This record gives sequence, structure tokens and C-alpha cells, in this order.
Amino acid sequence: MLIIGLDPGLGCTGWGVIAAQGNRLSHVANGQIRTDAKAELPARLVELHDRLTALIAEHRPEGAAVEEVFVNANPQSTLKLGQARGVILFAAARSGIAVGEYAARLVKKAVVGTGGAEKAQVHAMVQRLLPGSRIAGADAADALAVAITHAHHLASARAFQSKAPFALSPSKGCSS
Repeated sequence: MLIIGLDPGLGCTGWGVIAAQGNRLSHVANGQIRTDAKAELPARLVELHDRLTALIAEHRPEGAAVEEVFVNANPQSTLKLGQARGVILFAAARSGIAVGEYAARLVKKAVVGTGGAEKAQVHAMVQRLLPGSRIAGADAADALAVAITHAHHLASARAFQSKAPFALSPSKGCSS
């Protein structure tokens, strides 16, 4: 299964595509989508959408994972990040891809083992988990970490479903 991970940003959105086969992960591609800081906001959002849509068409991922927005000290920056994230969610959903969303602390915990990990630690662990990959920068490393987290969550969900002793039928519910 191909998974695209996305680390949203208006100025720079990191992206990374991995292949997940069971518990085995391999690097496919990664990079950064940069928009012109001098351009008007609507033009930047269109550029982000168009470039992401082209990436999705090129790699044809079956799943997507996006890092959730964190609130920072500057409300304008948070708002712009939210707008970029909205465009990213829209582009993935419009392409028919199921999207998982993960908090930054959860991604760090899944990849490094602690939710308070530094960017350099995330980058180093991504390189270990995807040997031979040439990572385009910190945002691309974060995007790959989001994709890895999604792959692990999907694998855990499949394992849980296959080992569940029973399943509730949505139409029948529970009875005493």
C-alpha cells in the first residue's frame, strides 16, 4: 500500500510517499512544496492545491496522513496554517483517498518513542526506518514520519480486527 504523508505549511509543505507491506516499510519519494511568500494568499493556496494534486496523480497513493494543526503564539500564522491544511485535506479527499490525521506529539511518539522529540531526532529515526532515503529537509522528514505513523496505525487496526474474538453487528447491536 502506498501512503502519502503531509506536513502542512503555507510557505513549505513537506510530503513523503512510502510503501507499506505488512510491517515492512520502504521509501518511495519525498520533497517540499514551497509557495512564493510575496504572492497573495489565494494564489498560494491554488499553487499548493495544484502541486499536491499533481503529486497524488503521479504516485497514486491509497492512503494519506496529515499532521494536525497546533496553536502557536501568532494567531495569523495559525490561521494561515489552517487554511493550507484545509487545501491539503481537500486535495486528498477530492482524489478519493482516505485521510488519517495525527497530532505532532503522537507522530513523534510513534517514530521516536517520545512525544517531546526534537526535529533532528525525528529526522534521524526516519532515516533509520527508511534506509537509503535522501530526505529533502525537515518538513519532508516530518511528512515521512506522519506516513510511517499512519502505516503503523493501519497495521495495528488490521491485526486487531483479525484477532478480535467477536464483532458487533451494526444492525443488531448488543443484547443482554
